[in-house]
Amino acid sequence: MKLTLIFSIFFVITESFSFTKDTILIENVNIIPMTEEIVLTNQRVFISGGKIIRIESSKEPLSYKVNITIDGSEKYLIPGLAEMHYHYRSDNIESDLKLLLANGITTVRNMAEFNGQDHMTIKERISTGDLLGPNYFTTGPYLTANNFLTIRDVESTVEDHKKKGYDFLKLADNLPLPIYLKLIEECQKHNLKIIGHAQRDLPLEFSMRMNSIEHIEEFLYLKENNSKKELYKYSDQELKNLAIKLRNSGIYIGTTLTVFDFINKCLNDSTFTAFKDDELLKYLAPDQRNVWLSEKNDYRKLKEKEFNGVKAPVLFQEYFNWMKKFTKVLFQNQVSMLTGSDTYGMVIVGFSLSKEFSFLQDAGVKPYQILLASTVVPARYLGRYGVQGTVTVGKNADLVLLGKNPLEDIQNINSIEGVIAKGKWIDRTDISKMLKEVEESFN
Repeated sequence: MKLTLIFSIFFVITESFSFTKDTILIENVNIIPMTEEIVLTNQRVFISGGKIIRIESSKEPLSYKVNITIDGSEKYLIPGLAEMHYHYRSDNIESDLKLLLANGITTVRNMAEFNGQDHMTIKERISTGDLLGPNYFTTGPYLTANNFLTIRDVESTVEDHKKKGYDFLKLADNLPLPIYLKLIEECQKHNLKIIGHAQRDLPLEFSMRMNSIEHIEEFLYLKENNSKKELYKYSDQELKNLAIKLRNSGIYIGTTLTVFDFINKCLNDSTFTAFKDDELLKYLAPDQRNVWLSEKNDYRKLKEKEFNGVKAPVLFQEYFNWMKKFTKVLFQNQVSMLTGSDTYGMVIVGFSLSKEFSFLQDAGVKPYQILLASTVVPARYLGRYGVQGTVTVGKNADLVLLGKNPLEDIQNINSIEGVIAKGKWIDRTDISKMLKEVEESFN
């Protein structure tokens, strides 16, 4: 009865749409709509003008002519994925965009503007169709205490962000309290999201005033109040209470387990050496490769250090284990989580998101929860739930076609048969071509 109701609504909605020669049909596909944890089997999806315009059972007579028909038999259609912690580190944005799309990522959030980069131009070129890429969102420069010598610096920085059109203002940790509070005030005044690292020298409630904290790692360095007890020393019940507090605050939290795993592996000679055999190295710019595979890598310098009498490799592994434990608690208590890998160091653009998914699943997070954190939750966070995040009529046609069911095992996210980005169908042959082009550009 419930499914019947859904399809009757679809029919009414689609009456106002016209089917054109550019209409795409995905036939006989299994839909994971992300409205709830269900699979709608043997469905027919029509796409036109970059939108999902109709969904019906494949048992219905086909009464519309279409230009492109995609066989969805025994395949699974999900919303496009979101990489919510991306850094552009090469001098070839086209290659990065190809890597993102090839991995089913149709929304990306760039997390800093470095070295004279111009991310607003990148965003504009994508939105006008000059570049094919994911929906693009960006912060301005990464802001530290050095950017704010006076209160007036706060006002001018926020005004500049708003004028240039940045989606977010990103902060480092440990800003002076008056500066931090003024930033919160000015960003609220200008309707600008303030995000970034936690304010580690202040009680947790100050960091909870931001729109999002971008690493689970940040909670290693925080205290909930003026006590001396660090959060990572909390009991299971205390962690649950903390998660409920975070959920009720409305703050969003980025995961970024992948980048911490990279740091861990730099501290161990065998895992560091193994980086050189990673088949994905061909998708990393040569200058980045040379830096991170050498002993000049900053994290290699930590391997012999001790912190409070504990050797760095041991301590960092303990930290990572705690992060995974806390991650599970956050998801179990419905905190608003955002999937992001932090494409830094040897974290390879595009491919790193599925690696992040694997870490989340290993931590005990269910596949459906992981998918929510990469579809519905980012859509709500970005204020775009009306146009993305679910496979439903009226949403933008940003979709991923998989050969295997990701609800059974999140690693099935790697079984990509094709991607639809802004209504454009990119099949497996196209994806292979894109990846080859990136490999050649970097080698």
